[in-house]
Amino acid sequence: MRLRTLLATILLGGGSTAAAHATGVPPEVDEAFDRGNIEVETDQGLRSFGYRLHRPDSASPKNPLPLIVFLHGAGERGDDNARQLGHFPDRWVSEPHLAKRHEAIVLAVQCPENETWSPTRRNEQGEWSADAAAPMTDSMRAVIAKIRELAQDPSIDRSRIYLTGLSMGGFGSWDLARRHPDWFAAVVPICGGSDAVFGPAFAASEIPIWNVHGAADQVVSVDLSRAIVKSIRDAGGRIGYTELPGVGHGSWNMAYGPGGCMTWMFAQKRPAPAEIPAP
Repeated sequence: MRLRTLLATILLGGGSTAAAHATGVPPEVDEAFDRGNIEVETDQGLRSFGYRLHRPDSASPKNPLPLIVFLHGAGERGDDNARQLGHFPDRWVSEPHLAKRHEAIVLAVQCPENETWSPTRRNEQGEWSADAAAPMTDSMRAVIAKIRELAQDPSIDRSRIYLTGLSMGGFGSWDLARRHPDWFAAVVPICGGSDAVFGPAFAASEIPIWNVHGAADQVVSVDLSRAIVKSIRDAGGRIGYTELPGVGHGSWNMAYGPGGCMTWMFAQKRPAPAEIPAP
């Protein structure tokens, strides 16, 4: 991993390190994630999306590892292929309760500026909500394409593919889980939301979900989480839900912390490997 990253940095004239420094990503985090690009066909033609991938050297067909798909928030959008390493990827490398305890491959695609993972609307008060009637976004197509590619790698355990995201990525996690509930062993959406109309489908899929939201969130209303959780439970489904009193939009600090959701997430495993078609 580090050798490949070092060679890439040399060949690119140090661009990776420079971008990481410009966005405040610690060098050790930048070095832990290889760089790449995904090309997908869209209505506007062929588009390229940057991604970063953390792949432990121990990953092999004899030792397949879980895959974590992380969807970042609106503040990490862009085209530098570095900013998305904030929050979860950074903590994954630097905090002992994560990478030092759980070996996993981690994927972090970057959503372009002024785009979103999932269809959303914003009201006059600046609050976000899901737009159930809109089509899939190009950024989500890129994430799906990369998951489908990685799923063909025998070094990845397809019974342990996990999905998590925060804020805009929380919306994206709900959206992707709705589209492909049979792909994931567990989903941890944080301070996002989904249209409550999808509650019965989530309940029927029996996909393990633990949702986290701050009760004092002024960016994404906690009512969105309350509504989708109630809809799932009313339909007979099971869902974990942590609502944090007095906490604003930064509920990911708890969710990804030592007392958060990660131990639960890694305890989940599909009864059989997910059937994910090649791209």
